[in-house]
Amino acid sequence: MNRVQYESEIIQDILGLADRSELNLNPWYQRRSVWSRPQKAYLINTIFEQKPVPSIYIRHSLDMELEKSIKEVVDGQQRIRAILEFVADDYAARHPNHARPVKYSALTKSEREAFRLTSLSVGYLVGATDSDVIDIFGRLNSVSKTLNQQEKRNAQFSGEFKQFALGEAALRVRLWRDLGIFTANDIARMGEVQFVSELAINMLDGLQDYSEAGITEYYRKFDDEFSGRTDLQKRMDRTFTKIAGLSPDAIKDTIFSRAPLFFSLFLILDANPRIGRSVLESTLWDIDERFNRDVRIDERPKAEAEFVVACESNLHRIRSRQVRDRYIRHFIK
Repeated sequence: MNRVQYESEIIQDILGLADRSELNLNPWYQRRSVWSRPQKAYLINTIFEQKPVPSIYIRHSLDMELEKSIKEVVDGQQRIRAILEFVADDYAARHPNHARPVKYSALTKSEREAFRLTSLSVGYLVGATDSDVIDIFGRLNSVSKTLNQQEKRNAQFSGEFKQFALGEAALRVRLWRDLGIFTANDIARMGEVQFVSELAINMLDGLQDYSEAGITEYYRKFDDEFSGRTDLQKRMDRTFTKIAGLSPDAIKDTIFSRAPLFFSLFLILDANPRIGRSVLESTLWDIDERFNRDVRIDERPKAEAEFVVACESNLHRIRSRQVRDRYIRHFIK
């Protein structure tokens, strides 16, 4: 990424960009709109009161075929939506000159003018790649209507392990999307960052039971220093490179596009780095075919039946992880 260029943009200009469809409020990694009306009204009141509003971040790039600017909202989607909806008279907000909350149309001409002339801080991300954007999005997005556990960790910690997980997850944006491991909304809610965090823990300490408290403790323990970072990065790079070298269909068109199954496969490949591509691909297709056979669970061989159950229930518990690990390792050997 070249730089972040901060500018003051008045609300009128932002409204103009939206009216001309020059502002993309729905990039694939963005969260869905989750603000309640009270939250939206509070933002508008903040603007009326001339109180600080957090900066909005927009990726500014060029479409050279159309020779036009592309402005994609990285952070601030819900703030902009709240402004657009207020101007569209969708809800009322409290104004210091009015006794009761008012809609935009009930403002006086001078009040509407003052609102539209309010300046907002906009940071333009120039030359930002998808990985840059996801990394920045993770760093900026520490609050939401209801934070999930990973978002809480992201808000609470800023140190070495967090930066490692954010960085490794951001490097694999294309892989997550192309192989169908995570949806856009999963990525927006930092699902892939938690996934990388768990991978790291299991690579370092062996196969573990899923534990929110355990993940948080890792963030705390390695907040100041993460001495194993370099070696772990090399191992992750090696395994992700092996997976990226496979035919994409071997993952995205099989059960291994499911995050828990991909998790099991990744740990096995980390422990067995010499397995060849052709053998691996045929193994994945074989396991997928066995899993999807139209055979009742009680008529399957015991190991296969246990594997099917471990892929469909209690996915993150140690027992299911052990069953999947044992079954997949058997076929790879």
